[in-house]
Amino acid sequence: MLKYYNYDIVFQEIPDEVTLAVNITNCPHRCVGCHSPHLRHNIGETLDAAALDGLLSKYGKQITCVCFMGGDRQPKDVATLARHLHQHTNLKVAWYSGNDIMPRYASLFDYVKIGGYREELGGLNSRTTNQKLFRVSNGSTEDITNRFWR
Repeated sequence: MLKYYNYDIVFQEIPDEVTLAVNITNCPHRCVGCHSPHLRHNIGETLDAAALDGLLSKYGKQITCVCFMGGDRQPKDVATLARHLHQHTNLKVAWYSGNDIMPRYASLFDYVKIGGYREELGGLNSRTTNQKLFRVSNGSTEDITNRFWR
C-alpha cells in the first residue's frame, strides 16, 4: 500500500506546469545527501484513488499536473493512480523515480524522471547530473533535462 507524507503545489518540478507534488514514503533508495531522508520510512497516510480524489477536490482547479515523488517499492500502485488520473481528469501525470532505468509503466505518464540523487553530480539543475527528465508521448520519450539548466 502506498503512503504519502505530505504534498505541495510547486512550479519547478515539471516545466510549464503547476504541479501537485505528492511525497511518497518507504523509499528504497539511500541517496547520500538526500533532502528528504524521512521519506525512507514507511510512514504517512494511505495514498489510493480516494485520497487522491480528496486532494484534487481541494486543489484540482489550481494545478495542471500531479507528480508522484517516489513510490519505487510499489510501481504497480503508482501506475494504478496514473490510470485513475487519466480516466477521471485532464491533468498531466508525472513520476519522479529514483531508479536508474525507465519504469515499466512509463507509458502511463506524461513525464518521468529517473536517476537516484548523486550528491557529487547534482540534481536536475546541474549539467553534470545523472538524473534525467523525459516527456512521454505516443510511446516515445524526449529528454527535457536541459530545461532545468540556466
